[in-house]
Amino acid sequence: MTDVQAFRTGDTPLPDIVILTHKLTRDYDMGGEVVRALRGVSLQIRKNEYVAVMGPSGSGKSTLMNLIGCLDTPTAGEYWLNGQKVSALSDDELARIRNKEIGFVFQTFNLLPRANALHNVELPLIYAGLPTKDRRARAARALARVGLADRMDHRPNELSGGQRQRVAIARALVNEPSILLADEPTGNLDSTTSAELMQVFQDLHHQGQTIVMVTHEHDIAAHAARVVTLRDGLVATDQLRAA
Repeated sequence: MTDVQAFRTGDTPLPDIVILTHKLTRDYDMGGEVVRALRGVSLQIRKNEYVAVMGPSGSGKSTLMNLIGCLDTPTAGEYWLNGQKVSALSDDELARIRNKEIGFVFQTFNLLPRANALHNVELPLIYAGLPTKDRRARAARALARVGLADRMDHRPNELSGGQRQRVAIARALVNEPSILLADEPTGNLDSTTSAELMQVFQDLHHQGQTIVMVTHEHDIAAHAARVVTLRDGLVATDQLRAA
């Protein structure tokens, strides 16, 4: 399905492959002891795929998310994002890739408490230097995509947990990233709100957004079209979900 065997060092991924890891490894030195968090993960994710990454604690899923999100660099192996080899880039180059190509959604919403929804969403565009009119228009469109067109002036304490996470998703989308990375996005939400949020992700997927979601909950992973399970720093299973 992923055809990772066909990729060789020095190859360039096919145009529709947005994420490609080839024998990706990550070691950490923990007080003189080497911990092998990833032991050679080879994975391909195509544009507009919706992939859930699962695995027990210590399986390597958070490490893989950090590498895919350009928050960390691998010890060995290759990582290509949108046809660009990013595994050997400098910190400054990785920061530019993060801002342009990747939208992050975390378990904690990370919203500014005194700012309204519109201002929270437009923050990445302020850092990017966009003019006020342009960034507010784009922030408003992003909020509309997640069903919050009527909550733009509300502050986080005036929103429910599910609405706050929608604001966080809109903020992740406002730069029109190649991939949306969601790390336990329903971890702070009840089951009903989680189901509503999964519908938001489903709608974004149907609109063409590539989504990679880390979760330990099987019922949440079941919303994705494909489930990759890690164990001991390796891909244990990689399965398409029946339509």
